[in-house]
Amino acid sequence: MKISPYLLPLLSLSIAAPALACDFCGCYTPSLRVVDEKSFSLYGGAAEQFTHFGTERLNGVKQPNPAGEYIDSSITQFVVGASFFHDRVAVQLSVPYIYRAFQRQLGFDIDRGHVDGLGDLTLTTNVTVFRKEALFHEEAASYSKDGKQVMPARRGEPDFSATVSLTAGIKFPTGDSDRLKENYRPDVEGAPDSGIGPHDLALGSGSVDGIFGIQAELRYKALFLQAELEYSVRGYGDFQFRYANELAWSGGPGVYLYRKNGKSLGVQCVVAGETKGYDRFQGVPDPDSGVTALYVGPRIVASFGRINGEVSVDLPVIMNATSFQTTADYRIRAGFTVQF
Repeated sequence: MKISPYLLPLLSLSIAAPALACDFCGCYTPSLRVVDEKSFSLYGGAAEQFTHFGTERLNGVKQPNPAGEYIDSSITQFVVGASFFHDRVAVQLSVPYIYRAFQRQLGFDIDRGHVDGLGDLTLTTNVTVFRKEALFHEEAASYSKDGKQVMPARRGEPDFSATVSLTAGIKFPTGDSDRLKENYRPDVEGAPDSGIGPHDLALGSGSVDGIFGIQAELRYKALFLQAELEYSVRGYGDFQFRYANELAWSGGPGVYLYRKNGKSLGVQCVVAGETKGYDRFQGVPDPDSGVTALYVGPRIVASFGRINGEVSVDLPVIMNATSFQTTADYRIRAGFTVQF
């Protein structure tokens, strides 16, 4: 049986990113239901995540920002994928393009500029390990006066559905990691601290990383609940720098405002968060890179047959950042996929 499709932004793509690790969570794996019960289908799409970093924090406590430090980070993802066995197995390639405008304290000077280019590509596989649908309702067959059937009996979509999926992937070191060279630059004695470091501006890490996750979806009529959990295992990259492993999660309840004939419109309240330890340079922990953050915000999901889309806003409610960092004020995510 088909469930009207909608997008659930899921697992992170490990693009080397700012101190707030989830700035590389711009990629999603769409939760597709194969239209017309096709055993094989292709899909493509794009997604955007914009994050504004502009609040200075010292061990999680807000600080003045006299230098006006900020990063405006845009990650545009282009995704292509294929689903097999009625959407039970999917393989997806994600190609990110990153643009970051910034202003930061650099010694006694103010450094302004931008970085842009290809990020780190990710190849992921998603496998549905559990799927349950129940509580069907049927439409009786229609007959003409002479007893001929003019419309066969039809079963509607299930009132209840539950799905659990597992994801594994690998990130390739295709992004430019040259900014990490700045870690070799000595500090200027007496200069003000900066909340933006080289690891915040690098487009790539130079490392091969692993991604592992689990996603669950539960729906009863117009109500649904979605959650996902991901763990990123970071390898040793360029210039003796290693980004820390990260645990990220997201989920929350939602309701469909409209759901009919393969089309739907829903709203969801999402709680999302991530936690990571210290990055390492030359084997030594980098104290301005650990973070535990929690976000809350709305998400809108929509489906128009083979076209699915979503948009969400995340606002931080907890931001425990170690040492001195420029942290996120908000992020906006949007995306769509087209199924062929």
